[in-house]
Amino acid sequence: MVSVLVVDDQPLVRAGLAALLHAAPDLDVVGEAADGEQAVVRAAATSPDVVLMDVRMPGLDGITATRRILSGAAEQPPRILILTTFDLDEYLYDALAAGAAGFLLKEAEPARLLSAIHTIAAGDLLFAPVVTRRLIETYVRHRTPLGRSGALRTRLSTLTDRECEILRLVGTGITNGDIAQRLAITEGTVKTHLSRVMTKLHLRSRAQAVVMAYETGLVVPGTVETL
Repeated sequence: MVSVLVVDDQPLVRAGLAALLHAAPDLDVVGEAADGEQAVVRAAATSPDVVLMDVRMPGLDGITATRRILSGAAEQPPRILILTTFDLDEYLYDALAAGAAGFLLKEAEPARLLSAIHTIAAGDLLFAPVVTRRLIETYVRHRTPLGRSGALRTRLSTLTDRECEILRLVGTGITNGDIAQRLAITEGTVKTHLSRVMTKLHLRSRAQAVVMAYETGLVVPGTVETL
């Protein structure tokens, strides 16, 4: 059973989403929130597996609420699925940087939403590898301040060679299974290494690990092989 918190400032939209999820036998709606502030409070109170997060809301917006929820979460933070009517790269960049696990337009079919919830609840990103790379490469080129990359690379000194390699491969957008196959190790070993990487670098999501791989230069924009 996957527990879900629904966040949207429009009552009808919020009620519709909640009704859809209530009808799914393997989903449990543990709360609703009408704005970012309520989302932060209710996420802390209910510890959901997944948060459906609207972007544009009065007061605290969805991106900022995502950052606060993830930074204040316990050892097992919720997975954040950004829902919006606006297909703008700006939101995608900010969602990735904030640690969101996925991005979906509200015009998506109900079955697509239900599938997306299960996808991110299982620990995967809701971005195809090629889309992830395109977004983050643009993010790094246009949003990373000069000198920031070098400063970030000093943080890699805490990682072992194997952990750096795991982070680099995560940055290409491939799955843990693909990484395990490439390195001839088990998927469980990949997960263990990645968990250590995220702990050492104070990362809260796989999306942030992908961004970090680009920002530190482990993955260079435009040089990733076709997967």
